[in-house]
Amino acid sequence: MFKTLSSLLSTFFFFAVIALIVLITSLWQISQELPDYHQLEKYEPAVTTRLYAGDGQLMMEYAAEKRLFVPEEKIPTLVKNAFISAEDKNFYHHFGIDFLGIARAVLDNVKNIGSGRRPAGASTITQQVAKNFLLSSELSYKRKIKEAILSTRIEQAFSKQHILELYLNEIYLGNRSYGVAAAALNYFGKALDELSLEEAAYLAALPKGPNNYNPKTKYEAAVARRNWVIDRMVEEGCVSEEDGATAKEKPLKVIERRGEFVRDAQYFSEEVRRYVNNKFGEDALYEGGLLIRTTLNPKLQQIATEVFDEELRNYDMRHGWRGALANIDTTGDYKQALEEVQAPAGRENAWVKAVVLKVSQTQAEIETEEGNAGVLPLGGMKWARKNLKNQSVGGEPKSAADVVKPGDVVLVEKNAKTGTYALRQVPNVEGAMVALDPHTGRVLAMVGGYSFKKSQFNRATQAMRQTGSAFKPIVYLAALENGYSPTDLILDAPFVLDQGPGQPLWKPVNYSKRFYGLMTLRQGIEKSRNLMTVRLAQDVGMDKVADYARKMGVNPNLPELLSMSLGAGETKLINMASAFGMMVNGGKKIDTYLIERIQDRDGRTIYRHDKRACEGCSVDKWENQPVPELPDNREQILDPLSAYQMVSILEGVVQYGTGARLRSLGRHLAGKTGTTNKNQDAWFVGFSPDLVVAVYVGFDEPRSLGRYETGASAALPIFQNFMKRALAGQPDIPFRIPAGIKLVRVNHDTGRPAQPQDQSVIVEALKPEYSLDGKNQRVIGTPQDAGNAAGENKPEFKNDDQDTVQLGSEY
Repeated sequence: MFKTLSSLLSTFFFFAVIALIVLITSLWQISQELPDYHQLEKYEPAVTTRLYAGDGQLMMEYAAEKRLFVPEEKIPTLVKNAFISAEDKNFYHHFGIDFLGIARAVLDNVKNIGSGRRPAGASTITQQVAKNFLLSSELSYKRKIKEAILSTRIEQAFSKQHILELYLNEIYLGNRSYGVAAAALNYFGKALDELSLEEAAYLAALPKGPNNYNPKTKYEAAVARRNWVIDRMVEEGCVSEEDGATAKEKPLKVIERRGEFVRDAQYFSEEVRRYVNNKFGEDALYEGGLLIRTTLNPKLQQIATEVFDEELRNYDMRHGWRGALANIDTTGDYKQALEEVQAPAGRENAWVKAVVLKVSQTQAEIETEEGNAGVLPLGGMKWARKNLKNQSVGGEPKSAADVVKPGDVVLVEKNAKTGTYALRQVPNVEGAMVALDPHTGRVLAMVGGYSFKKSQFNRATQAMRQTGSAFKPIVYLAALENGYSPTDLILDAPFVLDQGPGQPLWKPVNYSKRFYGLMTLRQGIEKSRNLMTVRLAQDVGMDKVADYARKMGVNPNLPELLSMSLGAGETKLINMASAFGMMVNGGKKIDTYLIERIQDRDGRTIYRHDKRACEGCSVDKWENQPVPELPDNREQILDPLSAYQMVSILEGVVQYGTGARLRSLGRHLAGKTGTTNKNQDAWFVGFSPDLVVAVYVGFDEPRSLGRYETGASAALPIFQNFMKRALAGQPDIPFRIPAGIKLVRVNHDTGRPAQPQDQSVIVEALKPEYSLDGKNQRVIGTPQDAGNAAGENKPEFKNDDQDTVQLGSEY
């Protein structure tokens, strides 16, 4: 028997040794496959990049994983205790593996065999770190063995504090939130140190499955899991029973965080995103945790978006109704059909889809997509004249049936006062708007189109458009820089240019199709005379005009053709805003920019627009020392006197010319309208002493805006309404006059020194060398030139009073 027992023991020992060898070999092989855990020492997770407006408001976030990194010592004890109680109560006492927890999980899994339930785990926080950072989520014993080995090695290599920091910053908690700091913001709109007990407990309830405890869809399960965490915290002595009971009674309230971002800044934010992506790369943008401080002024941005959208809607309504979105059968179950009709991108939040059920003379009965019955009175459709070719319109509707019919699906907006609805339509016209600081080039507001949802194309920075008469100030500025004066006289008469063999004669005309005789250079801009501009450009030289277009950033390669003087060349809206800024700032070159500074995740500045050295700016405290002065490094590209003369002339556009409607604001404003051939683009670029605003309106595929739509009717109202609100409450500041300018009273029509009997007198800005007696007044063009250009048909001139003046008469 002893021999038999000995034989059995020998056999058992043999197989045990074999098993041990196999186990050790397997563990050795698995250990060779383990990833390097030392990479956890320098933990740099993908962190959210955040854009901030000039006043510090959050504009936008960009992230592959929305995460805000917080060091372990900055994470509140309440939050740490909540997660440790829920996930690993023995965290501070084990070496990476909790054997009691494993035994408990094994027993539970044995009980649940055949139940179809997912096997329970007993992973410690350290094991979760190993899995989340170094392994996959595969359910296998091999992965669990790797996890256990890595956990013990991680515990030996790093402190508990570092392991907890890794865990709390990496874990996914649902709602696009990686890490506890991002989750606190996205769920509750709070920083970690602002969380209450019940809020911290809810976050600690999420690691087991965020979707299972979503309070919007599974409120009861979410509350139950939160309360379970609170009970664990009470058991572990982290909170008192009284505090735990109080917290469990409170409702679970989470927020929608969308409202925290600056309104209507999508075009601006996207422009910044493209720049950062091109300069620093996609990884830095979406994972680098950059802090980007921009130039945006949220107040001006909101005003710009509101007035721009409102005026585009006004334009669209002036040009009639383009028809219903669809027509559906209303005899059956039309609600499903209504739901399937796709609403156009760009509709306002207050606009809803509705189907027309019945139409009478005075109204249409409708039902909205929300199931609400309503009435669409004829008064709410009066604007809906039929849209015709070239943006013309038909007659005013006399009946609701002239506009809609049963089954039509339309957009409507409810009137809160009357309870009735009004017909609405998303504009198909586009445009852009930019507001900037003329002294620095800081872009304060930007609108790149009617709706970012409708089109992400930024027409302020990407669209190349003809400028029309908005370009004329560049021509006249080139003249002022080359010795011409605002009082010089230019002939407004027929002009014919031979363009060469096989080409038709070029015969530019004024917008009014009339001729006005000799007028001052100033009036050429104020009244936007095409023929005067062409004569002046020819006299100055298109090479000089092209050179100033280049220096001012409008067009680096403007063809030296006379047609370019009338704005036939293309440029970007932001370039025009910058050029006009150089006029009002005294001729200093500015480069427009949207980003002030970029810092990396550690707070180091990696980009700064203003690279000027500032001695005395970095001080520890204020001790009544002098305010540091920054050097002015801007290049002087225009004579300050010429620049002011142009400002004065453009102010005349507002007082006497095409921008006269701005007089109602009672402020010092200046600017220039622009309208391209066939009224395809409408422009206005203008400024106050400290704010430049550029606007254009036009279709993306250029076509006529309508016979009577010009810069003064389509673009100027946007500028006017913006300035009215943007400058409200601010003092009216006159334009700054540089030293050396002589202010002289002259006859507005002749440019000669004013006489007592003169009816139209202005104060003209002249350079010191200009003679006050007017003897050096230039005259560009002669009546003979006009006669030669007109051929046998002598031109008939008309002055501003519509009096006829024959060629050869005094004018």
